[in-house]
Amino acid sequence: MANFPFDDRDGWIWLDGSLVPWRDARLHVLSHGLHYASAVFEGERAYSGNIFRLRDHSDRLIASGRWLNFEIPFTAEQIDAASAEVLAANGLTDGYVRPIAWRGSEQLAVSATGTSIHLAIGAWPWPSYFGAERMQGIRVGGQAEWRRLPPETAPVHAKAAGLYMIGSLAKVKAEQAGYSDALMLDWRGLVAETTGANIFFVIDGNLHTPVPDCFLNGITRRTVISLARRAQMKVVERPIEPSELARATEVFLAGTAAEVTAVREIGPHRFTPGRITETLMKAYDHLVQQSPEEVARIVA
Repeated sequence: MANFPFDDRDGWIWLDGSLVPWRDARLHVLSHGLHYASAVFEGERAYSGNIFRLRDHSDRLIASGRWLNFEIPFTAEQIDAASAEVLAANGLTDGYVRPIAWRGSEQLAVSATGTSIHLAIGAWPWPSYFGAERMQGIRVGGQAEWRRLPPETAPVHAKAAGLYMIGSLAKVKAEQAGYSDALMLDWRGLVAETTGANIFFVIDGNLHTPVPDCFLNGITRRTVISLARRAQMKVVERPIEPSELARATEVFLAGTAAEVTAVREIGPHRFTPGRITETLMKAYDHLVQQSPEEVARIVA
């Protein structure tokens, strides 16, 4: 992916209401969204021609914009249709879809008053994020130096561009040390997530996951919880101390890019991907191939 520049590709991107050639999908360098992170986005995956939980993503995109005090000038129905259109225009049935909305260039100051709101949607092929390591388990570095913010200090429930800065810093540092990802704590020192995915632990045979009170309650996270409960697994959402990693027997990540990915190592702790991880991975992989109607029925 890194060797294939995103600004120099063949294809189409949906921009402010119409498809434009990939290389012509541009914004001005003095756009407010670039300078002040006044942007929100979604990460979506398409399987067999259907974008998984598309309406949930479109609804969240609109809600994220409202958290940043702007209204995206398209309805969820229009965003759904545009997402499907750009997927088809690029000849994709499986791939990654990225909608992003941002403030324009009418104002370049901390104030964003009077800025126009833009929306673009791109789509491209993207295989499994962690490849063959999904069940083997990835290596996650120890606690990142940056922490998730208290909910009163930032719009932590929005999928906002600015909130990903510390995740990017932590992931690059982890990769430089030979890991695939890093563990993020919150401002209290509790386990939060990794840099771009929610995290689950198997402790005493049950599934435990941090309460998403200062980070995104991911769509994949909610999907996995639904699948686990359908499989009669006990799911416990609670504050988790870093010291409790020593008690976990299995660990996995859940996110649109990561899907369900096993973890075999976090800092000094080692885990063996097992029955619960495999069961939920298979259940998720099966679910994403179903029709949108069937997905809605299962995760309702």
